[in-house]
Amino acid sequence: MPVLQRAPSREYLTPVMDSRRWANFAPRDGDVVVATFPKCGTTWTQRIVDLLIHQNTAPRQIMERAPWVDATFFNTIEDDLANLESQTERRAMKSHLPFDALPIYDTVKYVHVVRDGRDACFSWHNHMLGTKPEAGMKIAMNSPIPLNGPPPATPEDPREHYLGWIARAEAGTGPEMPFFEYEMTYWRERHRPNLLLVHYNDLKADLPGEMARISEFLEIDTPPATLAELAKAAEFANMKAQGKELLSKLDEHFDKGAERFLNKGTNGRWKDVLSADDVGRYDRLAEQRLPPGAHAWIGSGRLAAGDPRASGD
Repeated sequence: MPVLQRAPSREYLTPVMDSRRWANFAPRDGDVVVATFPKCGTTWTQRIVDLLIHQNTAPRQIMERAPWVDATFFNTIEDDLANLESQTERRAMKSHLPFDALPIYDTVKYVHVVRDGRDACFSWHNHMLGTKPEAGMKIAMNSPIPLNGPPPATPEDPREHYLGWIARAEAGTGPEMPFFEYEMTYWRERHRPNLLLVHYNDLKADLPGEMARISEFLEIDTPPATLAELAKAAEFANMKAQGKELLSKLDEHFDKGAERFLNKGTNGRWKDVLSADDVGRYDRLAEQRLPPGAHAWIGSGRLAAGDPRASGD
């Protein structure tokens, strides 16, 4: 029976999230929570966890089997909890909460994935442009915080979108916690044995190796031949080809559904769009808000910067 190690120290409410939805969550030994800042490889990692749990490459509906517990606009919390309670296999779920807004149980595994903030920003731009108007209306109707009218339209120009994103991060404004402050909630607790930090760059560079690392963390014995098959199934091109089978529910929310949601799976698109001054604003903010080890980790990943747990920050 899981024991609560640390209760949430922050109540986190945004137009799409409510941390209070975890209050009646009944954990089981071995539960897996994939917890990330948006657009940092969440769905990719959910698929990886699903493949490792089931040890086969069959496509399974990610959103139905691994609900986003803190989201207010997909399902009621009663439906999400009933869904989890009905599952007989090892369970997984998703969160976009800061780590200090989550309840931490000793035998629950938490997998946190990070990505360069500029890559997350550019991926979010595509996400917002692809969101259907009716999905935006549903979000507004279910928001746990008061909204002063509809949110401003997402600019078509990705640089304009980035400039708004970095300005809010500099000022610390907006309903969501800024990127660097969010990442520090995980970095500060990186020594917890049931928290694994994974980087998008490392998944891109060595998918089989990172999947082996996740498998070991989840205490799943995956034979090498099986791991090779699972890693092939987790490649971006194969996930995109199976988008309908993995993410059919997205048709309700996104233009072209999973095809739009699983967009490019690449890094560095901002390099051809942002000026040196634009990039400098991000670099200066990272240096101001992050200790050196966290800065190196978020910017490049474990394979380049070393294991986060070995950092002296």
